[in-house]
Amino acid sequence: MNIHIITPYEAMIPIINDCIPYFPELNIRVSVGDLENGLKIALLDDQKDTDIIISRGGTAKLIKEAVKIPVLDMKVSGYDMMRSLTLASNLSNKTAIVGFSNITSAAQSIIDLMELPLSVYTVQNSEEVAPLIVELKNKGYQQIVGDFITYKTSNAYGLKGLLIQSGKESIMNALENAKQLYSYLNKRNNTSKIFEQMLLKKYENLLILDEANEVVYEQFTNIVLEPEIVEQVNILNTSIEINKKDGSRKYVFNDYIIEINGYFFAGNQYKLFTLKKHPLKVFSQQGLTVMTSLSFEPLIIQSERMQNVYDQLQTYFQQKEPILLLGQKGTGKDFISTFIHQQKEIDGLLLTIDFELFDVDIIDTIPLQNVRTIKFIRLEIVKDVNNIIPFIKKCMNLNIHLFILSEVDMNTSLFNPLHINKIQLPPLLDRQEDFEPFVHYFISKYHEQLGTRAIKIKNEALSILQKANYPSHIDDLKYIVKQITLTENDYVIHQETVEQVLQKEKASLKSISFKGTLKEIEKEIIEIVLKEENYNQSKTAERLGINRATLWRKLKE
Repeated sequence: MNIHIITPYEAMIPIINDCIPYFPELNIRVSVGDLENGLKIALLDDQKDTDIIISRGGTAKLIKEAVKIPVLDMKVSGYDMMRSLTLASNLSNKTAIVGFSNITSAAQSIIDLMELPLSVYTVQNSEEVAPLIVELKNKGYQQIVGDFITYKTSNAYGLKGLLIQSGKESIMNALENAKQLYSYLNKRNNTSKIFEQMLLKKYENLLILDEANEVVYEQFTNIVLEPEIVEQVNILNTSIEINKKDGSRKYVFNDYIIEINGYFFAGNQYKLFTLKKHPLKVFSQQGLTVMTSLSFEPLIIQSERMQNVYDQLQTYFQQKEPILLLGQKGTGKDFISTFIHQQKEIDGLLLTIDFELFDVDIIDTIPLQNVRTIKFIRLEIVKDVNNIIPFIKKCMNLNIHLFILSEVDMNTSLFNPLHINKIQLPPLLDRQEDFEPFVHYFISKYHEQLGTRAIKIKNEALSILQKANYPSHIDDLKYIVKQITLTENDYVIHQETVEQVLQKEKASLKSISFKGTLKEIEKEIIEIVLKEENYNQSKTAERLGINRATLWRKLKE
């Protein structure tokens, strides 16, 4: 057992040395440091093998507030107080007792009992000592009795300081208390270690935070706390602090699903987090993707039409009914379905099945553990849905939310007897109240991401922008605003800049002719998107929802 005694003054060292032989079982070391100096010494003990710190008065109080090691205050005994007060009263000087309440309350009792001619003054913190000493000096006091800070300050202001010293009995008592405390803590630690070992057998990665969100305990066996994972823990921590109840999150990181469970302990406001990783290779089939990052883009629904659509989507989603979400390309089908999942089911995974790439014959092999929402895209190209209907029923029995995203209306009777709710997303032209918020958001987005200069747009410039044609709706608007912000050199977007960009990008915004063969129409679409993405094939493939190999093949045809 290692004891560190931090004494505020050197005169205690010989007395402590006299006490040490009575405790051969203790490893005792002694340092001298008052207040902040004593605190600096104590802070070093957090990195050493010290079990208990013993100090005195204001120094002990400072140390207790700063370290996690148990700190015992060496109390001033009745003998200590009587010795000092008797000595002070024997002198003819006008004398006052100055100190914290742990000293002055005992002093007042002895003064009253012994009818000593001494006055008592209590301070709440060390900053009050010097002004009080000056005041007492002006009142004619010549001698001040107190702890070490009172003693030093009195001497500094030309008064006689008399130190209340701790005698042998106080030091012996403090060491006895340290032995008892260590024995108690040791028993509790042994019990805690047993529970810790049992807990670690079940959970390989643990994190405990206190009420101030300081780390109390951490043990990570097979997970490294990367910034992305720390962010997920912080999000969950905020949630369970606000709701005062347990919660969970699942997050895709590298090749793993990171499962985070948080437990809230109301008694002391502590939070315990367990982290577990599951291999992501179970979703390695072509055409299957798992949402790997959170989207923080806002949902813009100021128009009445979109508010009604969103209300319907939320209702069906909460009731876990399949949703056929229709809308032209660029109307925001993928975004709004992801947004709803993140708002309602963030503790589970969002899985997307692209039937252009996915082998529908193996749909039953998809692992559904941890999946909360599934999106079907390009389902309309599947000629035989007989394999899909049982899978949808299975998902519904597991309370998994289902979205079917399509640009063309589908015959829902093919899915009988399933009840699929059909919702149509309006084109950008039919939600004019949302146009200006979209523009302002995109300006802000590119200012933050690309460092563009513009931060607002003039009304006449906005009016021209609003009258332009956007065949791909929100996607086209987003692209045009990006080009405008990259072109504008002022803090405000001017009419001339908008006209210049619209004229330059007119070819990109032309409506698709829909003349010729399907391959010719498809190539026309690819060429438009390629130009919009500055001929970046990776971004073009991502925007079209295909892989680079497929894009390359289609360009060669």
